[in-house]
Amino acid sequence: MHPNPIFHSADHAKDIAYARHRGFGVLAVSTAAVPLLSHIPFLLAEDGSHADLHLVRSNPIARLNGPQQAVIAVNGPDGYISPDWYEVPDQVPTWNYVAIHLTGTLAPLPESGMRAMLDRQSEAYEARLAPKPVWQTEKMTPDVLDRMMRMILPFRLHVSNIDATWKLSQNKADAVRLAAAEAVRQAPTGVQTGALADLMRHPPVL
Repeated sequence: MHPNPIFHSADHAKDIAYARHRGFGVLAVSTAAVPLLSHIPFLLAEDGSHADLHLVRSNPIARLNGPQQAVIAVNGPDGYISPDWYEVPDQVPTWNYVAIHLTGTLAPLPESGMRAMLDRQSEAYEARLAPKPVWQTEKMTPDVLDRMMRMILPFRLHVSNIDATWKLSQNKADAVRLAAAEAVRQAPTGVQTGALADLMRHPPVL
C-alpha cells in the first residue's frame, strides 16, 4: 500500500462498503515454497469482521492444513497520470488507484454449510439485477447440484486488519487535481478510468 498517510482511511467504513460492493478480489496465502493466489468472489460482513468464500476442492489453498494467515486484495479503478495533465511545472508520472487489503486468518468451514453460503452469495449478487428474479440453488436438478457441491469447499477469512489506499491526487491543489481528472477520463491506460476520474473530482473524506 502507498506509504503516504494522506491516501489512507482513518475510518474504515468506506473501505468496507467498497469491498462489499466489489465482492471480488485476490486471495493470497504464503507457503514455504511460493505464495499461493486465487481470484475469488467473496461476501464481506457488514461490519467487515469476516469474509465468506469458497474454493474448488483441488485449489492448492484449499489443500493446506488448518487455518492460514491470508490477505484478500480488492482492486478498484486505476490509471496512469501524465505530468502534463497537471498543467504545472516540475511534476512526475504516477499511477492513481484504489486498493483495499483484508488481512486475517483463513479457516475452513463445515462442508454442510456450503449450499447455504452459495445461496447467500448468489442472493447478494443477484439482488443487483432486480427486477430479475433471484437465482437460487433450488432451481438446479438435485443430482447435478450434489455433484457440484462436492467440488467446492467453504472458507471464512476472519479479518483482523483493513488497509486501504485511495490515491486520487489529494496531495495536489484542487485545480491541478481536477485538470488531471478530466484527462484521465479519456485515457487509454488503466481500468475504469471514468470511475477513477469521478473519484478524483470528488475524493472521499479519509
